[in-house]
Amino acid sequence: MSELIVEKVRALAEGLLPSMGLELVDVHFRREEHGWVLRLFIDQEGGVTLEHCSMVSREVSDYLDVEDLIEQPYHLEVSSPGLERPLRDIRDFKRFCGKKAWVKLHEPVAGQRVFIGNIHQVHDDMIEMILENGDPLTFSYDAVNKARLSI
Repeated sequence: MSELIVEKVRALAEGLLPSMGLELVDVHFRREEHGWVLRLFIDQEGGVTLEHCSMVSREVSDYLDVEDLIEQPYHLEVSSPGLERPLRDIRDFKRFCGKKAWVKLHEPVAGQRVFIGNIHQVHDDMIEMILENGDPLTFSYDAVNKARLSI
């Protein structure tokens, strides 16, 4: 049931946020210590403000009230993805070219699967990083298991 809620909220947010100049980074709906939490992570160039989060929270809350998707009590949270923002697709790698990233690959390269370095360039689906030790590393986006910005 929680997957259905995430899908519906994701579809709403992906249709709504671009008109507000925002993008959806992720949606989570899970049981936590204090109960169920529906969490949306939003972003835009230059970051998001409390006003952005409040605006999105009102819109999503109104939608959920009308659609009556969630039967159990829950908390709605809308926030920025933070400094260690996930890199969800190739566009994110292009957007954050020059920034430091943490990348975990599906298969090891030279016996290693986790790399930290700067995103140097992105061409088509190929990503080149300059690792912390100065070595270059090139891999396809399909090889990425998880990735996020790193501080």
